[in-house]
Amino acid sequence: MKDVLKCVMDVKSGDVEKKVRQRTKEFKALGKKPSKELFKEMCFCILTANYTAEGGIRIQRAVGDGFLTLSEKQLAAKLRSLGHRFPNTRAKYIYEARRHAAGLKNKISSFKDNDLRREWLVKNVKGLGYKEASHFLRNIGFDDYAIIDFHIVDFLERYGVVKRPKTLTPKNYVIIEKALKSVADACGMTQGELDLYLWYCETGKILK
Repeated sequence: MKDVLKCVMDVKSGDVEKKVRQRTKEFKALGKKPSKELFKEMCFCILTANYTAEGGIRIQRAVGDGFLTLSEKQLAAKLRSLGHRFPNTRAKYIYEARRHAAGLKNKISSFKDNDLRREWLVKNVKGLGYKEASHFLRNIGFDDYAIIDFHIVDFLERYGVVKRPKTLTPKNYVIIEKALKSVADACGMTQGELDLYLWYCETGKILK
């Protein structure tokens, strides 16, 4: 673990630390906004599954309130025109998820347990697995979740923190999340903050 701690702490200074703090502040502010804004952020997380964060950000900006107003067919056409890899499937997931849009903020806030909050999203919103649900929750201010994909797993394996599983099942996700929590605790930060630093270590970028 010492090597990964060194990697994180080496970049935890100056402009990078300032950007991470600013981004975390933005996440907290978003979580205070109305349900429809939270829903649009959830749509972003649905879009990023097997896609890119940069592409999801670009499409989210272009579609805007269309996530709430376009028909499934119109939304699929819009996603296709914007270059998404899976326009029909993602449009279907987003269209079906609208039934939760109006009450999303109250529902998310009703849970006192982090695991139950994430489980509700995974079970009730198609297109959200553990990673996407964790991504969404982090982006609206709940910073005790790890956002894990195989890029992060490979990074951690290189530093001897975890061993790469064949598949990222919910059970494996939780095991790796516990390992990440140990890293975050050792660094004196939340898992949400740690994710931003890890992505910077890997890509040189701080997105969302």
